[in-house]
Amino acid sequence: MRYATLTEVLEANRGVARAIHFLEGEHDERVVPYGQLYERALGILWHLQQLGAARGDKMIVFLNNNEQFINGFWAALTGGIVPVPLAVGISDEHRHKLLRVARVLGDPYLYTDRKNLERIGAFAASVGEQEAFERLRRRAVLAEELTDLTHAGRPARVGADDVAFIQFSSGSTSTPKGVVLTHGNVLANCASATAAAGFTDQDVSLSWMPLTHDMGLIGKHIFMFTNRIENHLMPTELFIRRPLLWPKFASEKRATILSSPNFGYRHFLKVLGERSLEGLDLSAARLIFNGAEPISVELCDEFMDRMAPYGLRRTAMFPVYGLAEATLAMTFPQPGSAYRSIRFDRHRLAVGAPAGRATADARDALSLMNCGRPIPGCEVRIAGEDRSALPEGTVGHLLIRGPNVTRGYYEAPDLNARTISADGWLDTGDLGVVVDGDLYITGRAKEIIFVNGQNYYPHDLEEIAQRAPGLELGKVVAAGCRPPGAESDQLTFFVLHRGSLEEFLPIAAAVTRLVNAHAGLEVAQVVPVKRIPKTTSGKIQRVQLEEAFLAGEFSDELMALARLREAHHARRHAIAGVEARIKAICDKALPERRVEVDDNLFEIGASSLTVIQIHEEIDKAYPGVVDLAELFDFPTVASLARHVESKLAAAGP
Repeated sequence: MRYATLTEVLEANRGVARAIHFLEGEHDERVVPYGQLYERALGILWHLQQLGAARGDKMIVFLNNNEQFINGFWAALTGGIVPVPLAVGISDEHRHKLLRVARVLGDPYLYTDRKNLERIGAFAASVGEQEAFERLRRRAVLAEELTDLTHAGRPARVGADDVAFIQFSSGSTSTPKGVVLTHGNVLANCASATAAAGFTDQDVSLSWMPLTHDMGLIGKHIFMFTNRIENHLMPTELFIRRPLLWPKFASEKRATILSSPNFGYRHFLKVLGERSLEGLDLSAARLIFNGAEPISVELCDEFMDRMAPYGLRRTAMFPVYGLAEATLAMTFPQPGSAYRSIRFDRHRLAVGAPAGRATADARDALSLMNCGRPIPGCEVRIAGEDRSALPEGTVGHLLIRGPNVTRGYYEAPDLNARTISADGWLDTGDLGVVVDGDLYITGRAKEIIFVNGQNYYPHDLEEIAQRAPGLELGKVVAAGCRPPGAESDQLTFFVLHRGSLEEFLPIAAAVTRLVNAHAGLEVAQVVPVKRIPKTTSGKIQRVQLEEAFLAGEFSDELMALARLREAHHARRHAIAGVEARIKAICDKALPERRVEVDDNLFEIGASSLTVIQIHEEIDKAYPGVVDLAELFDFPTVASLARHVESKLAAAGP
């Protein structure tokens, strides 16, 4: 059945014998029948309307809890209120982003919980944004306080051309871009994806992807809900802490549809190690969607080889291409076919030139995954600098068109004019090549850095890094460097420095700490350079620095820096008690780093994922003593140990 709006889908599913399963732990599951979701949406809508929310208003949804998130999301849609999902995260960056998005939206409502509201308030006060927070607080709705849902709100009459919701890009210091999606966009993409993937109501879905991500919200919730598929949602934080539960749940629930980007497979395999998993049967899985970041062929091979003993068919791996501007999906391979790749010569992938193949043993070969063909109703064009179509086999800018493609970014006429042509072609910013009708993504024209499945913009990260003493914009360059054999980009900073390497050590540490603390990202290396190449117009030429790095031009400096760090760590500390226990936890979480008790965890490269793992182990050792956010306040083993000791002493025996 074809629907015109998402609210029609919600109403039509009231009597469907399917449910959403919220998997909160190994033995903790909440089941919400589809019909109950409709009743909850109306009950919450009543509270929103009592506060004054009306059709066309914007509402930021800022929640960790999947169940609360989905309730609020559908309540807004039912009333014609436009939900704006934003990730809560654990770093200052996510709170910065919320305040910036709120400013872009004007005067939005905020659907959150008390804990997150208090954290936003504390952060706003620390950065002088009390007035912005106060405006948000006045229009905030706390999910846990909506216990009475006996009153039903008034559903709005919306059409296919009405805005359904807005997806905001990852941005750290610049104004975030809001991708505006209509009901028609979403349902057109759903119909196309359904036809291409063969979704049926006999499928069973399992996802750990965050609902603030387009694959999580649209692909693993809205598409599944529209197709009346039994839907299982695992919190992202639970997957990070216990990734081995993912295949366990898949086996128990007989899941047929799964998904993960590169970093999910990598995280799972790292924790799995050499152990075996008892009683696992993954033979029901027919599709594992793989997207959200450039797909690593080597990682796919490793994951599929490792899971083969548990019945996972190699044909289940389903590499796809999509983006927020396309609602979600653009190209799929043929379901049931084995995934394929081509080895290209990394030096022969220039725009407008034929893509050069590489031999099997070529040193500079780059394996690119086949992402399939456009799904029904969608069009892909490989274009030159003038947007005209290029012949097959030629590398070019990737343009897309279709009823699923956004009509534009929120309140951004200049950006829309640059990005979307009069005849509807949208420039994705990616580069690609079509070979035998199939799409291969070769790179990115906009210099986006992909980290953990998310897009990050170099100039945003540079503005964070330049807060380090002695730095300023134009003297620091962020880039994504992928050395031969690496599975993904490594976040690398190049810093203009003409002094000694001893003087550079604290600068590098400060850059690493700032980016970790404010963006939650792991910095692979900070490289001192004597010159930052720029065009005559002053634009930084990042590619030149990346190529010099990959060619080994900075190897001597990096080795010398490593020796200096080693010397600084020569003095060992005699440690015991709480300090020793916390150090052991950090050592285990960071096996490739030397952790000293006075080291700032963010300076030595602890990513947000690692911080969560460290907190989980500390909470096991000292239950309820340390809040996750306190690891940012006490970032060294020594300071955290003193904090724990003081709280234990205050608690008494």
